[in-house]
Amino acid sequence: MRGIMLALCVFLVLVGCSGMPLPPLMPSAADQGPYRLDTGDVVRVIVYNQESLSTEYAVGDNGTISVPTLGEVRARTLTTQELQKVIYDGLNMGVLVNPGVSVELARYRPFYVVGEVAKPGQYPFTPGLNVLGAVAVAGGFTIRADQRQMTVVRTQAQRAGEWSANPLVEIHPGDVIVVREQYF
Repeated sequence: MRGIMLALCVFLVLVGCSGMPLPPLMPSAADQGPYRLDTGDVVRVIVYNQESLSTEYAVGDNGTISVPTLGEVRARTLTTQELQKVIYDGLNMGVLVNPGVSVELARYRPFYVVGEVAKPGQYPFTPGLNVLGAVAVAGGFTIRADQRQMTVVRTQAQRAGEWSANPLVEIHPGDVIVVREQYF
C-alpha cells in the first residue's frame, strides 16, 4: 500500500508540473454498471449452516479473498453476485452439497484526499459522496487551497488517470482527490 501511495504521489507531481489542463471528469459507461470489487473492499460471505466459512473477507493486493476449503478466490473485477456464484460452484464441487451462499459488500475500499486540506489522508467511502463532501470529511480547505483547481485520480480498467473535477462530481471508492495550492 505504501508503494502505491508513493507511485501516486510521483504521478501527481509529474502531472502537476506538466502545465497542460486536464480534461473534466465525466461519467463513463463503467460508472453506470454494477459495482465491481477491487483491493481494499470487504465482502461478507454467508454459507448457511457453515459458521467457519461465514465471515468477512478483505480483497487483498492480489485481488483475491482466501476462503477456507477453497483457497484463493479471485474477487477483483467481479460483482458480489458473480463472486457468490464462484464460491457456490467451488463449494458445490465435492465440499458441500448444494450450499446456500450469500455475498454482500460489507465495506467499500477507502478514498483519499491529498493536498491543501486540513487533514489529508484515507477515509471510508459512503455512496453519494461528492468532491466537496470528501474535502469536508478531510477537515475542509486550507487557506492556501485553490478551490477551483481540484482533480480526481481514478483507476478504470486497471489504468489510472487524472481529471479536473468540479465540487459536485461524485467520487468512487479508491478515488484520490487532489486539492492544489493557490499561487497569489
